[in-house]
Amino acid sequence: MIPHVAWPVDPGAFWPFLVAVAFVELTPGPNMAWLAALTVAEGRVAGLRAVAGVTLGLTIYMLASVVGVTGVIAAAPDVYAALRLAGVAYLLWLAFEAWRGAGDIAAGSGDGAAPFRRGLIANLLNPKAAVFYVTLLPGFIAPDHGAFWSQALILGAAHISVSVAIHAGIVLLADRMARYLGVTTPSPRTIALRRALAIGIGLVAVWLWWETRA
Repeated sequence: MIPHVAWPVDPGAFWPFLVAVAFVELTPGPNMAWLAALTVAEGRVAGLRAVAGVTLGLTIYMLASVVGVTGVIAAAPDVYAALRLAGVAYLLWLAFEAWRGAGDIAAGSGDGAAPFRRGLIANLLNPKAAVFYVTLLPGFIAPDHGAFWSQALILGAAHISVSVAIHAGIVLLADRMARYLGVTTPSPRTIALRRALAIGIGLVAVWLWWETRA
């Protein structure tokens, strides 16, 4: 196929890629569980700030894939193992934090930037994000259609756009459900729901450990 300067990605691969990443992002995982729990505990604004942090983390991994850093991470067992264990430990810490703050009106620290930082760190410590750019993305790049870096940037930007839409949707849905169920103020039901979500984050940490084991 003749390379196209304005659109280097093969159109026949672009739409299947969007479908694939949508399925990946809709699969229950660390981001989905934590964003829902955070939104129920701290509200929609905190949830959307966390989405911004998660998005920056994905962007860093996407840019790293263009220069080959993610390939090094995936190919180096010690680096991958350290990243994996750090990610699991951080999720467990988030679960503990959510459990401990279940009875608070706003379970956060009062620092408006905290959700952003936590979202960024959680995503950077998620080895599945690095593996995504090493395994799935290259399969949709056509070597004879355009430069690798330009195709990787376009496909990566498409993935990030899909993830933002889905993550923001999770936050808005969690906020609506929290308001509908009346769990935005302290009550036994509020505490029970928030602690159930905290347990969910802990279970996701165990799942991440199991799924990424050697």
